[in-house]
Amino acid sequence: MPAAIHLLRGAAIAAAIWLLAGCFTNKQNEGARLYQEHCSSCHGEQGAGLRRLIPPLAGADYLSKNRAALPCIVRKGQKGPVVVNAVEYNQVMPPHEDLTDSQITNILNFLQQSWGNKGEPYTIREVSELLGACQGSDGR
Repeated sequence: MPAAIHLLRGAAIAAAIWLLAGCFTNKQNEGARLYQEHCSSCHGEQGAGLRRLIPPLAGADYLSKNRAALPCIVRKGQKGPVVVNAVEYNQVMPPHEDLTDSQITNILNFLQQSWGNKGEPYTIREVSELLGACQGSDGR
């Protein structure tokens, strides 16, 4: 009888580990995947930007100086001049109304931790609150 209990306990632990691994594996690289899908065609696969046309995201001081504005910039796009690492850029960035608050959070967290950036990660709650400033939160 004790052997059967140990066997069942082991099977339950193995099933729990398998389920947890599946939950985290699917979302682990979502920010990188979404960046490639929605951002890399302009900002580049390595976030280097494009000369003096498209600002870089790699090592960009703009990310830390404008942390609170970034969710609305992703959701609503941007027009007008911006200064990144002492260089002025003035191109239109298209909006991404198709992304959920969660997806914007994952993209921003990918940017915060990639290419030498050392920004503090966002929470979904924080991004949803910041999106309220531009009426951009979808609550998802």
